Amino acid sequence: METSLRYRSDSKTLRIHAKQKFPLDAKSHLQAHGELDTRTGAPSYLALIIRRFYPELSASFGVGIHSNSNKCDKIGYHIRGKKAVSVTSNGLLGINIKGRCETDKEFNERKPTGAIELAWTILDFQKDQDVRIKVGYEIFEKVPYFQVRENNWTINADANGKWNVKFDL
Repeated sequence: METSLRYRSDSKTLRIHAKQKFPLDAKSHLQAHGELDTRTGAPSYLALIIRRFYPELSASFGVGIHSNSNKCDKIGYHIRGKKAVSVTSNGLLGINIKGRCETDKEFNERKPTGAIELAWTILDFQKDQDVRIKVGYEIFEKVPYFQVRENNWTINADANGKWNVKFDL
């Protein structure tokens, strides 16, 4: 099980996130994940996603169901896809194209997101420290963003002033 501590500028609360993957076949898995809000002691997000990987295309596709307590425990659905394109032969510099669409259970309210990003991985930035830097642009919100990840720490921020920090346990 993968677990992490997460803190976002807009929620001002620490969340404990857990994710477990259950293999379905060589290229697919069922992913279950959820968050516990430490302020309220209640789950703040629960989701089940079936993800399919296409290694020959450097792509993935997923479909799932989720519940977000910030939206009065409404059930919703989402679909997502991602395509990676290597710029260098060693794969340490690449371009990611990704999209996602969330909808309510009646398929009325839709919230699409999509981004293009440049991802640069620096192996052994320092002894036993790998760093990944992403610079991207969210297409629907028209907002640039960046991410810096080193081993267990990830920091995300965008041009609107939103940010979050994640620590993988």
